[in-house]
Amino acid sequence: MKGKTILVLGGGVGGVVTANALREHLASEHRIVVVDKRAEYIFTPSLPWLMVGWRQLGQLTKDLRRLLRPGIEVVQAEVKAIDPDRSRVRAGGEELAYDYLVLALGADLAPEVMPGYLEVAHNFFDLEGAAGLWPALQRFEGGRVAVLVSAMPYKCPAAPYEAAMLIEDALRRRGIRDRCQVQVFTPEPQPMLVAGLDMGVAVVGMMAAKNIGFHPNLPLDHIDAARQTLVFKNGRQEPFDFVAAVPPHRPPPVVKESPLANESGWIPVDKHTLQTRFENVYAIGDVTAIILSNGLPLPKAGTFAHAEGEAVAARIAAEIGGRTPQAEFNGVGYCWIEAGGGSAGFTSGQFYAEPNPVVGQPRSGRLWHWGKVMFEIYWMGEGFRRSAARSVLNLGSKYFGIPASL
Repeated sequence: MKGKTILVLGGGVGGVVTANALREHLASEHRIVVVDKRAEYIFTPSLPWLMVGWRQLGQLTKDLRRLLRPGIEVVQAEVKAIDPDRSRVRAGGEELAYDYLVLALGADLAPEVMPGYLEVAHNFFDLEGAAGLWPALQRFEGGRVAVLVSAMPYKCPAAPYEAAMLIEDALRRRGIRDRCQVQVFTPEPQPMLVAGLDMGVAVVGMMAAKNIGFHPNLPLDHIDAARQTLVFKNGRQEPFDFVAAVPPHRPPPVVKESPLANESGWIPVDKHTLQTRFENVYAIGDVTAIILSNGLPLPKAGTFAHAEGEAVAARIAAEIGGRTPQAEFNGVGYCWIEAGGGSAGFTSGQFYAEPNPVVGQPRSGRLWHWGKVMFEIYWMGEGFRRSAARSVLNLGSKYFGIPASL
């Protein structure tokens, strides 16, 4: 059999999972090539810990090649063009041909599109911003802290609420909590909307127990940096002394400009197979647009990219092997919600349930925080290449509810 070439665009969680699963399933004559502009992998679930000083920069990054199985090629280059009609991708100055293409390019952060953001907001969604938030918080001597969702959609639905509770905990540990207010502002009607009303009520309750204010249904118009004021589209204005903000997200320009994208710039796919409208082209993770039965979008979260990558890899391997693909993404996901004080919540659910997703009430306590620590050990311990880290994940499945199918 002539060897096939599978290009995986993006070296985040979805791309790493897909490439490693393909290498496990396919013989060596088949090329697997990961294309990413960065040489290092960033473990984004630990960014909230970085922003409050629980992690250092070097603990969250790793050479991408060390997370990939032997026999996987890496091209460090920015993807410049995608031509599914010709089965070609241009990356850097090179044109790459493929038999199968998997897009896992994620969502780009675009803080510059929100007026005032770059001047005053701390961006805890990227490595440098999260690292810079902690020393700024250490210099803070009191006042009004605003945790802000600047625009929809954004990845990791729990992130702003985790940020608020971790910042509150940090202020308490510094002994200045009584001199501070912590307030959350979001355009959403409730936290983690797609997960259902009960989840939203639970998260609001977690914040209320820490005296964190919650202000929903407030789309942001701009940040008045000179006056240190949030200005919302309904005319409401809120002052702040410190602001930590989810930046606007947008599709990668190379995706938006490709024939794969919809009018919003994201890639529509079959929600079970992750197939695009082009033969042998798949998309997974944050770059996709999947609409659930209730009309809401599937959240942008690493848990879904992980499971989607496994399903796509199995389908491609089956087809190359002359078998009918059976693997499908089933819509199951899970989430940790860090609450500060060494405690966290954890929940999982079936997001493809009809008419609405079915998500369990979050279980809270120190045990669940350590479950997330174990997950970090799995990933940053080269979990896809070392059986010891796989054993950690098996323990996580047994004691913490992490899906064993990972």
